[in-house]
Amino acid sequence: MKTDQSPLSSSPTKPKPDRDLLIHLESYLAKRDGIDKLLKITRYATKIIISSNTIPTTHPLHHRLTAFESSVGLSRKAFRLGKFIQDINSFRSANLQTTQNIILAIAAYGGEGLYYFIEQFVWLAKSGLIDTKHSKTLQKVSAWAELVGYIGSISLKIGELKGLLKDEACLLSSIEVMVTRGDEVEMVQGKLNKLREKMMMKKLSVVQDLADGLMAVADVRDGKGRLSGPLLLASAGMLSAIISAHKNWLAC
Repeated sequence: MKTDQSPLSSSPTKPKPDRDLLIHLESYLAKRDGIDKLLKITRYATKIIISSNTIPTTHPLHHRLTAFESSVGLSRKAFRLGKFIQDINSFRSANLQTTQNIILAIAAYGGEGLYYFIEQFVWLAKSGLIDTKHSKTLQKVSAWAELVGYIGSISLKIGELKGLLKDEACLLSSIEVMVTRGDEVEMVQGKLNKLREKMMMKKLSVVQDLADGLMAVADVRDGKGRLSGPLLLASAGMLSAIISAHKNWLAC
């Protein structure tokens, strides 16, 4: 995770020009994360339909949707090949100035990186290339690694939000002083607006991690216990998919 620069020291950036919708969509779909998030939305929309019991389990459509959901889930694993390298690079560029940050970064990027690494073998087992007898063990280790990753990620992002709140207070204080002196505040106001946009995206990212973390807890507990209902988990997955798709859309 790259260290954010202070808004007080960063130079104003020009807004991105509006792009043609189809060109933007082409750019979005050219990235594997774009395809992955569309598949994620499709999968959890299907899960919501299945778990809502609107279609009887004996109906042929129910069996087709179940098979389709399983197929999409397997397809998503293929898009994660080599994705663990992203976490290695994120750890290398992370803010490691304090012991706490080092521990949280190891948990966040180490946990997620291990999850993506193991998921490659889960995909190979489910696709039939390697013996499926190890599949259950691999999925259990993968789920624990994913959960540790989300705990670390949420902790890091909450820390970053606290830093952004301090920057916001500093900017607001600067604006008050400038208004009192009769100075132009347009540039500082622009920085404040950008900072608040960044804070909103960070908050959405925390919500996404909480939703994904809920599903990771269910995987660790094999779908047993409270907060493990199929409809609840499917809804959490859909919420996560929409937030991540939105972030990727803005980023491309």
